[in-house]
Amino acid sequence: MQKFLKTGVGAETSYAQEDKLQQDLLIFSCGFMNLAVVLWLGIYWIMGLHFSANVPLIYQVISVTSLVHFLKTGKFEIFRFVQLSLFLFVPFIMQWSIGSAVSASGVMLWALLAPIGALVVSGWRDSVPWFIAYIVMTVVSGFFDYYLGTPLDNGVSMKTVGLFFALNFGVMSSIVYFLVRYFVVTMDKIKKQLDQQHQLLAEEQQKSERVLLNVLPSSIAQRLKNHQGLIADGHADVTVMFADLVNFTQLTESLAPEQMVGLLNIIFTGFDELCEKYRVEKIKTIGDAYMAVGGLNRDNSNYTQDIADMALEMRDFVVHHPELSRYKLGIHCGVATGPVVAGVIGTKRFIYDLWGDTVNVASRLTDEAIEGVIQVDKTTFNRIKHDYAFEPPAIINVKGKGEMVIHRLTERLSDAAHPARAFSTAA
Repeated sequence: MQKFLKTGVGAETSYAQEDKLQQDLLIFSCGFMNLAVVLWLGIYWIMGLHFSANVPLIYQVISVTSLVHFLKTGKFEIFRFVQLSLFLFVPFIMQWSIGSAVSASGVMLWALLAPIGALVVSGWRDSVPWFIAYIVMTVVSGFFDYYLGTPLDNGVSMKTVGLFFALNFGVMSSIVYFLVRYFVVTMDKIKKQLDQQHQLLAEEQQKSERVLLNVLPSSIAQRLKNHQGLIADGHADVTVMFADLVNFTQLTESLAPEQMVGLLNIIFTGFDELCEKYRVEKIKTIGDAYMAVGGLNRDNSNYTQDIADMALEMRDFVVHHPELSRYKLGIHCGVATGPVVAGVIGTKRFIYDLWGDTVNVASRLTDEAIEGVIQVDKTTFNRIKHDYAFEPPAIINVKGKGEMVIHRLTERLSDAAHPARAFSTAA
């Protein structure tokens, strides 16, 4: 059968299986025909048809030689052509050597194995020439019988019997061939439909995976796909950031719903791109607030600096973006570093979230910050103080924590040494 569309490792496996099946079928047909040849040799020799007995003998020599050649070289195309040629021509040669279709007991019917075999081991398109050749040989045999035959005792001439014998074989063979051909073509169509369905299924799976990756970190998404149960992890050290828009609540009172959602989409899409840029994980949005964390991916050891750079660039993004500047928006951020617990909650609209004192501190620092201010806790400050500029430390009263020393991040000390920090106002 014709090979149908497949991809990847599965395609290689399927092609190998199909090739092996074709080879096995042709080897089986070769063996079966050689067994029949032995029977022909015995019968013709007993009947004294020594010349006719030479035909199957020659067939057997050529057939076995081609089989041995294939087993040694693996050249299936040569083996297939030789065998199909023997299937087609040898039965007719034997019949002509004996006399007619009647006297040869319709041995030419064996030639039908050539187009049928081509259907199985080559495909329906490649089988067409073999079928045409079979019909031509059948018609030629009918003409031979018509001109060379002799009358029978029942008054019907051998010519007429031979002619109709050939016609009957031709019609019957045509019916068998087209039935089998219809089966093969239909199977090809079914396979193509299955391939299309498989392609559609693969596309839908890719869409689902993209949606999953938009909701969850890639490592968590992979664990969910592997049907893992409860997902809960402890992280000894991460840097959490909250960013809250300023003046957005008042702005929404003057915007249509479509305008408000479109505005948020511009802002949060830009923040998402910054997450990709700095290799940190977006956790969620809460109204007009945005939460991200660095340090979940252990391949990145500079996650605190990355969060600081991202906070600075987020501030510039909101102020200088051409589609946002006219709204006079701003942000204030809170950043804290420390341990958290991370996990997936829910079974339908599940979310990946963080819990712990570090999250609470980052949230409180955001609440206490004014527009344009990025407030960080002492741990974050100690980790990045040599690379960034800060205002003098201040003490604030944090709900649930009491008095806390905080530091206000203003800029990176060497933007020129950190090109990723720069923001293009033309973006």
